[in-house]
Amino acid sequence: MKSVTILGATGSVGTSTLDLVEREPDRFRVVALTANCDVARLAAAAIRTRAEFAVVADEQCLPELQAALAGTGVRAGGGPDAIAEAAASGADWTMGAIVGCAGLKPVLSAIEQGGTVVIANKEPLVSAGDVILRAAARSGATLLPADSEHNAIFQCFDAARPEGIRRIILTCSGGPFRDWTTDQMRGVTLEQAVKHPNWSMGAKISVDSATMMNKGLELIEAARLFPMAPDRIEIVIHAQSVIHSLVDYVDGSVLAQLGPPDMRTPIAHTLAWPDRMATPMAPLDLVGIGRLDFAAPDPVRFPALRLAREALDVGGARPAILNAANEVAVAAFLNRRIRFLEIAAIVEDTLIRYDPAAPDSVDAVLAIDADARRLASERVKDCVV
Repeated sequence: MKSVTILGATGSVGTSTLDLVEREPDRFRVVALTANCDVARLAAAAIRTRAEFAVVADEQCLPELQAALAGTGVRAGGGPDAIAEAAASGADWTMGAIVGCAGLKPVLSAIEQGGTVVIANKEPLVSAGDVILRAAARSGATLLPADSEHNAIFQCFDAARPEGIRRIILTCSGGPFRDWTTDQMRGVTLEQAVKHPNWSMGAKISVDSATMMNKGLELIEAARLFPMAPDRIEIVIHAQSVIHSLVDYVDGSVLAQLGPPDMRTPIAHTLAWPDRMATPMAPLDLVGIGRLDFAAPDPVRFPALRLAREALDVGGARPAILNAANEVAVAAFLNRRIRFLEIAAIVEDTLIRYDPAAPDSVDAVLAIDADARRLASERVKDCVV
């Protein structure tokens, strides 16, 4: 049996992972599950899967979790130390799906134990890419991408012969406003921004898709995951979200991975890798889909793409600042404190105002993250809705 730990078990990626694990109880043994403070869902999942350890990040929620797990045989924990213990549990396979920079140290702890660590949240590779990759090299851990786009590239990329690859093509749906003018986007509402046309995702990532910052962050991740120069990683809008990404070879061959817009497909690939496992998804109906459309993204209407590529090109602390400022701006938009177009403007303003040295540790990344958040928060206060 493969032992499994899920960091962020109650989010969208975590619940999709649990769905797959629970379908094959003879194949997977759950070591640890974590959540922020969703005690009801965490406890229910831990009991169903017979997990050894369940942890809430918010220690104030621990008494409630202990009560919910009393008599079940599942050990309860709470707070940062317990999250670190869960991450370092030595599971064969660990899903890193804790949202935000709160997931940095747990993912690093999992990587330092070796085994297979699946990266589902953006921060490890965007904000601390060099630190994470060095840690994986030291421990021998295998890093696998859960994002549908990076997982698609992983399936198509000939890692043994990268010199035969001309470019990587990241696809994106374009979000709900891909055909809107800038003037139209001035009046975007929260309800419109979180209504993704293809994927079922959390509010934050849905807004990132709407601004196309999500694709900018994925551009940075791709440059970390695959030995390819940034100028050889392209983005193309593909509204149907059927082709998840492509790899273009020097002989003219282009390999693409296709599948339904359901995160369980890439998660299943990482969960069973290097084998395959069945999923509940129906076979892809190409006749029913009928057509596949493509378009070039517009970095003028969607400046987040430009900001992300500039951050990647400069490197150093720029990606961490980009990510931190974006998180603050998106949170402000979700709380109706700023307008939609002000998200990218706040990110750009923070990048202009702050230029520290490149981080060499997770603590340095977190310090940069904190400073960038402070500056972005100051900019939020200047906005009037």
